[in-house]
Amino acid sequence: MKKRYFIIAQVIAVGLEIILLLAIALQDADSAQDAVAVNEALQSVRADWGRLAGHENRTGLDYVVLDKEGQVLYRTKAGLSESVNRAVVHRDTILDIEHQGAVAGRLIVFNDSAGLLESRKRAAVLGLAAVLLVQWGVCIGYGIFLERIIVRPFRRLKDFAHRVAGGNLDIPLTMDRENLFGAFTESFDIMREELKKARQAQARANADKKELVAKLSHDIRTPVASIKAASEVGAALAENDRIRDNYGQIIRKADQIHRLVDNLFTAALEELEQLTVAPEYMESRELTAMLESADYFGYASIPAVPECLLWADRLRLQQVFDNLFANAYKYGRKAIQGRGGKIDVAIRRENQCLAVCIEDWGGGVKEEELPLIKEKFRRGSNARDKEGAGLGLYISDYFMREMGGELLVENGEEGLRVTVVIRQGK
Repeated sequence: MKKRYFIIAQVIAVGLEIILLLAIALQDADSAQDAVAVNEALQSVRADWGRLAGHENRTGLDYVVLDKEGQVLYRTKAGLSESVNRAVVHRDTILDIEHQGAVAGRLIVFNDSAGLLESRKRAAVLGLAAVLLVQWGVCIGYGIFLERIIVRPFRRLKDFAHRVAGGNLDIPLTMDRENLFGAFTESFDIMREELKKARQAQARANADKKELVAKLSHDIRTPVASIKAASEVGAALAENDRIRDNYGQIIRKADQIHRLVDNLFTAALEELEQLTVAPEYMESRELTAMLESADYFGYASIPAVPECLLWADRLRLQQVFDNLFANAYKYGRKAIQGRGGKIDVAIRRENQCLAVCIEDWGGGVKEEELPLIKEKFRRGSNARDKEGAGLGLYISDYFMREMGGELLVENGEEGLRVTVVIRQGK
C-alpha cells in the first residue's frame, strides 16, 4: 500500500514539474496595453494641461508627459522613457496630447510586460523548486522506510546466518511478523528450530553412543581381564617353553584388546575438538557490539570496555558470549525478570588479559558439580527440566583455551558467574 502511495505521489510531482516547465518555456511578453487605462491617463493629462504640477495619476500606469520640444513636463517615477526614440525601443505606447485643437505634447505610457513576464517566470521557478523539494522529501522518506523494512531486516538475517553458521541455534530470530519479510523471517526461525532439534537429537545420539561405549568397554574389559589372568596362571604353570609362549601370546593380545577398547572410549571425546579456531588481533571496543548482539532480550547493562588490543577469533568469541547469555536466560530468566530485567556484566583488565564477567540470577549449581560443569555432556542438577545437551560450556571452554584465554566458572551471590578471560595482543 505504501508503495502505491509513493508511486502516486511521484506521478503527481512529475506532472506538476512538467506543467511548470511548459509554463516557463511558453510564456512570452505581452506588449498590449490596457486601452481603457491608457485612454483615461490621456484624458486626465489633457484636463490638467497647463497645470501638470498638480496632476494626479489615477490609473495605476506609469507614464511621462513631454512638450512639443521633448522636454519632460511630468513623470510618475524615475527611470521611464524620456524620449520618443527610447520609447520606441522599449515598445512603450506613444500618444499625442491635443490642447485647443493643436498637438501640445506627447504621452509615453511605460510598457511593463517584460517585468510582468519576469515575475511570472520567477513564480513558476519557485513553484518548481517547491515541488522538487517535496519530491526529494518524499524520496528521502521512502528511502528511510525501505531501509527500515528491507535493509535492516536483511542485516538482521545476515547476523542470524552467521550465528547459525557458527553453531548457535539458541537465539531466536525476533522480527515483526507483519512486515514485508514477516513470513520469510518466520521460515528462517522455523529452520533454526528444526536445526536445533536435529542438533539435540544428534547430541542425544552422541550421549547414547558414549554410554554404549562405556558399557561395552566395561563388558569387554571384564572377560579380557579374566582371560589375561587365566593366561598368566597358565604361563606360570606351563611345563615347556612352547606352551609358555602360547600363553604369552594370549596375554599380549589381551593387552592389545584392552588398548583398543580404551581408544574406542576416548574417540567420542575427541569429536568436538575438530572445530577450527583462528585467533587474530581485534580492537577491544568490538566487544560492546558482541555483548549487545548476544544479549537478545536486552536485559544486560554493558559497561564501558577498556581500550586495548585483543587476540581472539571473532566468530568463536561471539559464540562463547551467545552460549553464556543463552544459559543465563535458560536457567535464570524468571529471576532476572523479577529483579527488573538485569544481568550483571563487569569488564576489567588484569594480568595482560581482559576479563568479561557475566553473572545470572538462576541460583547457581552445587559446589561439588562446579569442577565437572565444563566437561562434555555434563549438566548441573538444576538443568533436569531444561532442554540442552551439556555442550555449551564445554565448547566455550575449548574455544577460549584455543585462543590462549580461559573460561572460569564459579557460583556468585545469586547465580552462576562465568568469567571470559581474553588474552591481550602484544
